Amino acid sequence: MFKPLRTVLTAALLTVATYGVAAEVAGNHPDTYVVKKGDTLWDIAGKFLQKPWLWPEIWQANPQVKNPHLIYPGDVLSLAYLDRVAVQEGPREEAPINAIPLSEVEAFLKDMRVVEEFESLPYVVGLEEDRLAGSLDQVAYIKGLADAQPGQRYAIVRPSHRYVTMDPERCCDNSGRRAADLDFRGKRNIGLESLWNYQMPAGGGEFLGYELTKQTTGTISRGITGDAEAATLVIDGNGREVRVGDRLIPVEAQAYDLQFMPHAPSQELAIDKARVIAVADMLTSGGSRDVVALSVGTADGIDNGTVLSTWRQGSVEVDRVKVGIDRSYDATGGGSQVKLPDEFASHVMVFRTFEKVSYALVMDGIRPTRLGYRLKHPDATN
Repeated sequence: MFKPLRTVLTAALLTVATYGVAAEVAGNHPDTYVVKKGDTLWDIAGKFLQKPWLWPEIWQANPQVKNPHLIYPGDVLSLAYLDRVAVQEGPREEAPINAIPLSEVEAFLKDMRVVEEFESLPYVVGLEEDRLAGSLDQVAYIKGLADAQPGQRYAIVRPSHRYVTMDPERCCDNSGRRAADLDFRGKRNIGLESLWNYQMPAGGGEFLGYELTKQTTGTISRGITGDAEAATLVIDGNGREVRVGDRLIPVEAQAYDLQFMPHAPSQELAIDKARVIAVADMLTSGGSRDVVALSVGTADGIDNGTVLSTWRQGSVEVDRVKVGIDRSYDATGGGSQVKLPDEFASHVMVFRTFEKVSYALVMDGIRPTRLGYRLKHPDATN
């Protein structure tokens, strides 16, 4: 282990002393590392640190690196230079390295959002020539835009999921699963495949929000005129098909971050509330570079870049040695049951945050990240 690099880490970690953690350098690291296409800052730090989520502290301790996100393929990072991690610039022919691969989360940054209600939004009430679905360059008729003016642009969104917290007493196997997909009115639709797969314990839980999925975009071509009760919108984006019941929201300027600085949560999370509540692409478990939805958001002190660890909740087992091997779980009293410890699964980093729900990317792990797993501080040990 190189002393100079430990000096760098010691200085860097002064800024995170409140976390009560200390990054340790991985053994047998080279003197230099050439940044490669496809690297992320997390990946690079993971080669040399036992806690890769602390990579910003290394770069922030070195004033010659003005922006830790402006590390490019071909840059040479010196890992043994006295009191600093020097950067020898390479060619600037490719995009800079980010904390996470943006291609993995682009759809969630641009096309997904979580809101408390959607019923008040204007909606598609009909389509050109009474079609069942609309697409590029076709017309949709919109109810609820009394002041619509030609040239106004809207994103067409569809309510897709209703998020609630999980009941810790019923979580978290596959028994009693109920889909929370929503139909074109935003009402529950059982058995419809969707982007997410998740578990809704019987009886539900605390309501967290409705997820809206962007279908495409459109431009108002004519406001409400004459005896008509709907405005006219021309679909102008390549995307998913438009159906009656889809909602409209104004097109926003970029409302999300493109650069992320990993950090620990700002406050302790409620252990029975903070859970993984969905895994993307109709899965029940996710691995590295999979997206998960979490039951915590800005109301819980979560912001973009927050790093959390996920944990399988410890099982409750019958002490068969004490009660006899032939005794079943249901036949034993509470005094004959043993709570097993939680098991670490992975680290996830939040990249899109709403009030009560956030999206995160699985960064690394030793086992799959499953529905219902608990969320804890990234350096939690139990």
